[in-house]
Amino acid sequence: MKDFITRWHLSAWDTGLMTASLELGSLIGALTAGVLTDKYSRRQSITAACTVFCVGSALQFGAQSPSQLILGRGIGGLGVGALSMLSPLYMAEISPPEVRGSLMALEQFAIVLGAVLGFWTGFFTRDIEGSASWRIPLGIQLIPGFLLGFGCLALPPSPRLLVAQGRVDEALRALAKLRLRTAAESATDPLLQIELLEMQVEAALIAQTTGNDDMHTAKPGTLQAELRSWGRLFEPQLLRRTLIGVVMMVFQQWSGINALLYYGPTLMRSLGLQGDSATLMSAGGIGIVQFLAVLPAIAFIDRLGRRPLLRWGSTAMALSHLLIALLVWRYSTDWPTHWLAAWISVGCVYTFTAAYGVSYGPIGWILPSEVFPLSARSKGVALSTASNWMNNFLIGLLTPVFMEHSPSGTFLVFAAACSLGYLWSTYFVPETANISLEEMDAVFGSSVGREDVALKQQIEADLGLHELVQRWARESTTAS
Repeated sequence: MKDFITRWHLSAWDTGLMTASLELGSLIGALTAGVLTDKYSRRQSITAACTVFCVGSALQFGAQSPSQLILGRGIGGLGVGALSMLSPLYMAEISPPEVRGSLMALEQFAIVLGAVLGFWTGFFTRDIEGSASWRIPLGIQLIPGFLLGFGCLALPPSPRLLVAQGRVDEALRALAKLRLRTAAESATDPLLQIELLEMQVEAALIAQTTGNDDMHTAKPGTLQAELRSWGRLFEPQLLRRTLIGVVMMVFQQWSGINALLYYGPTLMRSLGLQGDSATLMSAGGIGIVQFLAVLPAIAFIDRLGRRPLLRWGSTAMALSHLLIALLVWRYSTDWPTHWLAAWISVGCVYTFTAAYGVSYGPIGWILPSEVFPLSARSKGVALSTASNWMNNFLIGLLTPVFMEHSPSGTFLVFAAACSLGYLWSTYFVPETANISLEEMDAVFGSSVGREDVALKQQIEADLGLHELVQRWARESTTAS
């Protein structure tokens, strides 16, 4: 945008700082939200994050100097990072297991929709005279911030967090609202009662197996308690889950998607396209393809499972990057003569984007929100989200350097990352589709020992889960 460039005269350092401030703010916001969301609630934390985001957006919209822009992006990043951790966490905790993947894929759908609208808003306002060319796109982002902040006021609290806090009656009311049951039905509906008891069993099992009943009695918020809760993520029984959450975000970022989004026009020029309109529209097409690719993920992610989509996606992305690298290496010195090779490269970019949209895009947010037990879920999701933003920052920092030294080598780096992602998803990631959050321990083998199994069965009997299931089975048999 001409007015933005001529008004600020940003140095390379200013440009880098402006990019990094959002990502570093997001890193801090994700980690901070992991502490606050257990102390207060998921909904209140989301509303607070929206408020912070809107403050940062308002500063950017009204900025009168580069320092105000950088400050606004940093503050806005705090809200973005917190929301990127809180939203999938809340959605995972309120979703039934059979549709959890599809519901959480809607988050990726919304993210991509926002990216597409943001890109094309900037594209169509770039020729407006004066500062409106860049203030309009910055101001529009206030709208979804307000909508999400006020919309959360109508949402029920997380029943799992309420159970963990010992507020079982409130948890039942929240669960009834989520499952569209009336207050009268909630007292007699066996499925609702079973789901609530499963949450209670999980919370009791965690408290007894970790020896950490201080979930209710310790002084939350103290430095010792916080360090202990973060340290649990690296204990043997949780380490594999932590690695899955953190490494999932590493592969999501090093697949190359944000390099394409951040530096789309630059990458398109390296593939032989000329002219601002051609490169902008080609780069904008990346967002549109990703947007369309999320739709089948929403429909099939719970039927096909996480692991198959990760493996197929890794294969398609690695092959796309590899072909681009070969074409760039062979023809980049004379693209006008080899226009077909240039357009095949662009087609590979779109193929990669489609594969990412049905695999790493949505699953990157789903897996970290599924694999952790309740007592470690907020911290685990926060650490995973922090991994996302840290690698996001590294991609933004290193991609220009890579492209300057070797465009073909840049795509080879991304191809190698996708190939490693295939091996990782094949040999390290378990299937989590259609498994309730309360049953996730069995997937990771952390409660399959005899003592843990016996303890879980005893808790289920003490809480009346076995009796309730047997009574419901007898009534169903009699009715039929």
